[in-house]
Amino acid sequence: MAQMLGRNGLLADESHVGTSADLNGGLHHRAKARRVIQLFMNGGASQCDTFDYKPALDKLDGRKFDPGERVESVTGSAGFKTMKSPFAFERHGQCGRWVSSVFPHLAGCVDDLAFLMSMQTKTNVHGPGSYMMNTGFVLPGFPCLGAWISYGLGSLVDNLPTFVVMPDPRGLPYNNQGNFTSAFLPVAHQGTIIKASSATPIADLFPPASAMYITPASEAEGQALLAELNREHLAEWQGDSRLEARIASYEMAARLQFSAPEALDVARETQATQELYGLNGKPTEEFGRRLLVARRMLERGVRFVQVWSGAGGPSNNWDNHGNINTELPPIAASVDKPIAGLLKDLKARGMFDDTLVVWSTEFGRQPFSQGTAGRDHNGGAFVGWLAGAGIRGGAAYGETDEWGWRARTPIYCYDLHATILHLLGIDHERLTFRFNGANRRLTDVHGRVLREVLT
Repeated sequence: MAQMLGRNGLLADESHVGTSADLNGGLHHRAKARRVIQLFMNGGASQCDTFDYKPALDKLDGRKFDPGERVESVTGSAGFKTMKSPFAFERHGQCGRWVSSVFPHLAGCVDDLAFLMSMQTKTNVHGPGSYMMNTGFVLPGFPCLGAWISYGLGSLVDNLPTFVVMPDPRGLPYNNQGNFTSAFLPVAHQGTIIKASSATPIADLFPPASAMYITPASEAEGQALLAELNREHLAEWQGDSRLEARIASYEMAARLQFSAPEALDVARETQATQELYGLNGKPTEEFGRRLLVARRMLERGVRFVQVWSGAGGPSNNWDNHGNINTELPPIAASVDKPIAGLLKDLKARGMFDDTLVVWSTEFGRQPFSQGTAGRDHNGGAFVGWLAGAGIRGGAAYGETDEWGWRARTPIYCYDLHATILHLLGIDHERLTFRFNGANRRLTDVHGRVLREVLT
C-alpha cells in the first residue's frame, strides 16, 4: 500500500502545500528529505587522518600505545607504536571544524556538514563491517538501507529505478552485491547497478550491435509476447515475489531504454558544471562522473542513490595498511573535489534543502602504526557526516578518547539509519516486514534519531 500511495504522492497529509518540503510526503510523519545520496568510502577511512584531530598523537608519536587496557589488532601489528598523522590539520569555517590537508575542497564546506564524530561498529572485519553499515547486521541475509527505503516509500517516477547503486569501476566492494540486496523483502527493492563510466552503463539494456535482425518493431512484439506469457505464469504462481520482480524488471527495462540514455548523458551539462565535479582532471574524472550522473538521477526522480569509492581487496580503496602517507592522499583526492562540487551544485539547483547527503565508511583506523607507516582496522571509532535536508550545518555530535581509539559516546549504524529514515518521514520502529515469525526492521531492536544534528 505504501508503495502504491508513494507512486501517486499520496503518503501522509498533503493539505499543507507551499515549500518543496511540503511535497515530500512521508510514511509516518512529514518528511524533510525527498531523496538520499549515500557516499560510501569502502575499506575503512582513517578518522585520525581526516576529520578527528588528536594532538596527543603528536606528543606520543613513536612511543608504545598504552591506553591502560588490552590492545588488539586485526593483523597482529607488532609493537603498537603510536603514530601521529602525517597530514597537517587546520580549523575551517565558522564552526571551526578540524580537517586534514587531504580534503582541501571539503574543508570549505564544513559549515554545511554535520559530523558524527564517534561512530562505532561491532566488528573490525571488512565483510561484516560493510554488512552492518548497509543492512544493520554483521551477517548476510538482511535487506540494505536502500531496499528498506524503496519498500517503505515506493518510487517517485515510473521510468527510473527507485534505488540505484554505482560501484567503483575497479571492482565491487566487499560482499559484492550483498551490500545492495533486498534479502527477504520483495526482490523488486534490490539496488539497480549502473556503471556510469562504462560504455554499457546498464547491462543488456539494448541489443548488441551485431544483432541487426532486432528492430524496434520486432522488439516491441517480443516484449508483448513475453508480457503475455509472464502474466499467464504469474496466474499459476501467485504471490511469488521473484516472478513479480522479474516482470517488473522487464517493464522497467523497456522504459529505461527511453529514459536512461538522457539521464546518463553528462555531456548535456555545461562545461562549468562538469569542471565543478572534476571531470576535467584525471584523478577526479571517474568519481566526479558518477556523482554527476547521481545528481541527474536524483533530479529525475530516483529516490536513493549509493555511490561507492574503492573496490574490495588490498588496494584501490581506503584500506590503508601499508603506508597512510602514500595510500590515503590519492583516494581522498579522487573524491574531495567531486563531493564539494556536488554540495555546491545541489545548492545552486535548489535541491540541497530536500536532498540528504550521507558520507560513510565501514570502520576507522588505529592510532598506532602497522608496520612502519600503515594503520590497521579499528571498529571502535570512525567518522561520518550528513548534509542537506533537515541537517544542522556546522554541528557535530559525539567524541572519541584522546587518541581517537574508542568512541566515548558511541553512534551505531542503527542510530544513523534511524535518523535517515526519520528525515524521510519514516518511524524506524514502525517500518517492519514479517519474516520467519518475526517483525523484522532495519534497526533491529536498537536505534535512536540523532536529533542533536537536526534542525
